[in-house]
Amino acid sequence: MEICLSVASLSIHDAEDGHENAIFIQGNNVSNGLGSLYSKQGSKGLNQDAANLYQGYGVDDGALCGVFDGHGKNGQVVSELVCNQLPSLLLSLKNALSKVNFYMWKGACISVFELMDKDIELQEILDCSFSGTTAVQGQDLVIANLGDSRAVLGKLTKNGVETIQLTKDLPGFEAERIRNCNGRVAALNHEPHVQRVWLPHEDTQGLAMSRAFGDFILKDHIIAISKIKYHRLTSDDQFIILATDGVCDVLSNDQVASIVWEAESEQAAARVVVE
Repeated sequence: MEICLSVASLSIHDAEDGHENAIFIQGNNVSNGLGSLYSKQGSKGLNQDAANLYQGYGVDDGALCGVFDGHGKNGQVVSELVCNQLPSLLLSLKNALSKVNFYMWKGACISVFELMDKDIELQEILDCSFSGTTAVQGQDLVIANLGDSRAVLGKLTKNGVETIQLTKDLPGFEAERIRNCNGRVAALNHEPHVQRVWLPHEDTQGLAMSRAFGDFILKDHIIAISKIKYHRLTSDDQFIILATDGVCDVLSNDQVASIVWEAESEQAAARVVVE
């Protein structure tokens, strides 16, 4: 399952076909759009990815976009639940949107992600969702991330378009945190490069991520505290790409950025990345 959302710095366009799990909302006072989205079902069957794009989010010059990667038997239920409810939960904390203040955004995002996780627990769903959400207000960009979805910025330089990865993959200190909570971190023999989180005394679950919504069997170790990053946008920043692991496991950041930059139109950018 693959999903890609490409956000241009100046204008938004309608998404193309192939995004049945996507939500697009545009505010009443907003005339231009700023992105394209495309989703494609992989060879494993049901597409468990979801995405949203809200223009005029909270304020006229605000936007919210997110990708949500579900895992497990009912992973699509979790990803769609988060996709539908997370924006309204964040918007309910209006103080975080009334001012351009990173620390207010950070506190709001962390609180809302934890509230979302508790709501999922009430649904008694054991599967999980790895999620990345990006909010833009004017020139201020805030990224909140759980799991292995990725946000990449394309920046124009004298040497062409260069990439800046705005989210971080699993760092070493996460493994230390999990072990300190009596969890286990180890790779499978046939995947020595993929570190997984396991129950203390059972060889089950083996989740290849340390932060996610849901997955309450491993909740002592898999937390829903989002990693937050701030970036001040400039005229050199051309686009932002949000993509799930179906894209990131196949293409490097530079490859994705090159595809987006060379796409025939902004509308086609996300589609050509996925295809």
